[in-house]
Amino acid sequence: MKKNDMSELIKTAKLDKNVTWQQIAEQTSKSVEFVVSACLGMNHLDEKDADAVAGYLELSPDVSVALQQFPTKTWDQTVPTDPAIYRLYEMVGVYGETIKELIHEEFGDGIMSAVDFNFDLSREKNEKGDRVKLVISGKYLPYSSW
Repeated sequence: MKKNDMSELIKTAKLDKNVTWQQIAEQTSKSVEFVVSACLGMNHLDEKDADAVAGYLELSPDVSVALQQFPTKTWDQTVPTDPAIYRLYEMVGVYGETIKELIHEEFGDGIMSAVDFNFDLSREKNEKGDRVKLVISGKYLPYSSW
């Protein structure tokens, strides 16, 4: 089973069962953010967690097998048009150079890993309207010279 087919089956089962990503993630040992990423095909789960997700959603063992497969981490390289995704793209476009400069000033010449990486998304109450709080954490990787 291809990752795209797996993702569609998972999203359909989630909708049919009227469950949240949090409820699905609670069946595993992983964070909700990581489980969603795996269910959308950009990460993989170990056998125990993959079986738990497939079982909870009453999906075939093929879905569990697909969840365990290492993904090819590629995506559409065009500018995103979904408003939620575009805002993240816009944020990096506007603040990317600033973030890079501040990383270099704080750590030196290097990058933030997207491999040794995690993020946390939460709701932050605000009198002007609730805010999305996104915290990202990636290992610093210095460039080497030779």
